[in-house]
Amino acid sequence: MKKEYIHLVKTILLFAFILSVNPVLKSNVICAEMFINSATNESDPMPSWNDTEHKRAIISFVEKVTTAGSPDFVPLSERIATFDNDGTLWSEQPIYFQFIFVFERIKVLAPQHPEWKDKQPFKSVLEDDIKTVMQGDMNAINELVMAASADLTSEEYEKVVKEWVETARHPKTGKLFTEMVFQPMLELLAYLRDNGFKTYIVSGGSTDFMRPWTEKIYGIPPEQVIGSSFKMIFKMDNDKPVIVQIPEVNFVDDNDGKPVGIYQYIGRRPIASFGNSDGDLQMMQWTTGGSGLRFALFVHHTDAEREYAYDRKSPFGHFEKALDEANAKGWTVVDMKNDWKIIYTYEKK
Repeated sequence: MKKEYIHLVKTILLFAFILSVNPVLKSNVICAEMFINSATNESDPMPSWNDTEHKRAIISFVEKVTTAGSPDFVPLSERIATFDNDGTLWSEQPIYFQFIFVFERIKVLAPQHPEWKDKQPFKSVLEDDIKTVMQGDMNAINELVMAASADLTSEEYEKVVKEWVETARHPKTGKLFTEMVFQPMLELLAYLRDNGFKTYIVSGGSTDFMRPWTEKIYGIPPEQVIGSSFKMIFKMDNDKPVIVQIPEVNFVDDNDGKPVGIYQYIGRRPIASFGNSDGDLQMMQWTTGGSGLRFALFVHHTDAEREYAYDRKSPFGHFEKALDEANAKGWTVVDMKNDWKIIYTYEKK
């Protein structure tokens, strides 16, 4: 970062000289503040990151692929970056946030389904026996997820999700789930976009759950969100065209599903990918398997005091095979405790 600080000092000195000879500009305090802030942002695009080798690796990669004439230069059309969501852009402990949404939704709908009191996995959800729910297979989880959006049009479900994320709070911190977003990763997203990257979410979470809020929170529009999905159909409802879900899995965007989803929905291989668990390993393999300079980064949850510390033994965000391969191949593994000055967006306020 030394050269960036030198650049900042030169910029401020030059600006001070301009102020000394131009009384009109000297009186324009707002202009001065904007000028200095711009220089500061240029010198440190990710202020919530400590100045470690991992931050420098990110900046070095971006500078190489965006510098015209560099042997590693990548044209704008090919600057694709993909991000996992849970555990990468926002927290995922003590349980995936979408699961909390689904469980709460099941309770809301329960009066309309008295049979759920004696039917698994609904029975365990209604009894707050989440341990039993999570011991079931993915078919049981999918049944709950489908039930949470059954009989709703796409627009109705979007409204339900938006209302939930605006009010629901994390069981430990009491913060809105959308405040449990990682500030350093928001800065990374902005830095990449400022340098011509198109950023995508590629997550095991449901596409329909993420799309209603990702643009507001991450700056990633709905068309750049790839997730797991259920089959949908078009129909006319009282002369109104609607899209509704049917109870059948369409696509699971996790593990080896991630590179498939990237290929099918983006059509270009990313030059950079970001994740935090074994579920992201194949995405990293696909990204780094292309020609030219490539970048793979894992967020390692190492801060038990400010967030959570987990990896190899965690049922959520299990990080074992991917950690071993990242270390073996020299991929970037961010140490949350040491690399990040702050963690959540609400700490910035």
